[in-house]
Amino acid sequence: MQLIETFTTQRLVAEPLQFKHLNELHRMHQNKQVMATLGGVRSDEETRLFILNNLHHWQCYGFGLWVFRDKVNNQFVGRAGLRNIHLAGKDEVELAYALMAKFWGKGLAKEMGEKILKIGFELLNLGEVICFTLTTNQASQRVIEKLGFQYEGEIIHANLPHLLYRLTV
Repeated sequence: MQLIETFTTQRLVAEPLQFKHLNELHRMHQNKQVMATLGGVRSDEETRLFILNNLHHWQCYGFGLWVFRDKVNNQFVGRAGLRNIHLAGKDEVELAYALMAKFWGKGLAKEMGEKILKIGFELLNLGEVICFTLTTNQASQRVIEKLGFQYEGEIIHANLPHLLYRLTV
């Protein structure tokens, strides 16, 4: 299986998430504002486990999460990618993304999502991808809808109400 390594978008550079990103991810995972819609802040150990799980996902499936940096100044923007998930009794592939707060509202989540979906559909030959967000996260809902996902319904994930969306080729 061919791994999709580094790629670029108009404003960003992406590389597979690895242990060398521990400090940046820890900074993200300790940010209460960023993590408010992602299950709350995470400890050092939880961040290490997050990376370890992502590395395992890459080994098993040839895709996972990427770290994104600004092309101009190499600043850490966030993480995004595709991952297998068992949701509501079904195996799915999810588009996941998280950005540092200073990069919110600049169209970067959409830019990341467009490129990742292109990889998913054209290189990985996925037939569909899901995306979900908390019912209260209107900014994420707008991103999901701009990416072309169709609303499917409300689900409970991590004991919280979420909205589920699906995009089919």
